[in-house]
Amino acid sequence: MNKAEVKYFTPQEAKRTLPLVKKIVKDILDNAFQIRTIVDSLGEGFENNHEIQKLSNEINYYMHELEEIGCSYKDWNFSIGLVDFPAIINDEEVLLCWRSDETDIKYYHGIDEGYSGRKPIPDEYLK
Repeated sequence: MNKAEVKYFTPQEAKRTLPLVKKIVKDILDNAFQIRTIVDSLGEGFENNHEIQKLSNEINYYMHELEEIGCSYKDWNFSIGLVDFPAIINDEEVLLCWRSDETDIKYYHGIDEGYSGRKPIPDEYLK
């Protein structure tokens, strides 16, 4: 997606997407858990497993759904369900950051900072 196509969210707009985003992230995490369970039970030889391929394809579909909303999935360990929403705060391009165990979108970080650089969204953007 080039910069002209980026949808920037206000915190309020991002919050409005949360019911759908939460469901999609739950589906991603559930599928990833099922894949880990199958891999653990099969040991070696899981590479061509039909069920793993089906679950992986579904995860890709769910990630595409998030991209269509305008956000992106960022938890490649499939453990915390991390989603970023492009935004502008203090005239700077940033990412609003939400974890699946959080009830609301309260944090953001710079484009190059990642999860470890999360800071609270300034109050004036939450009104």
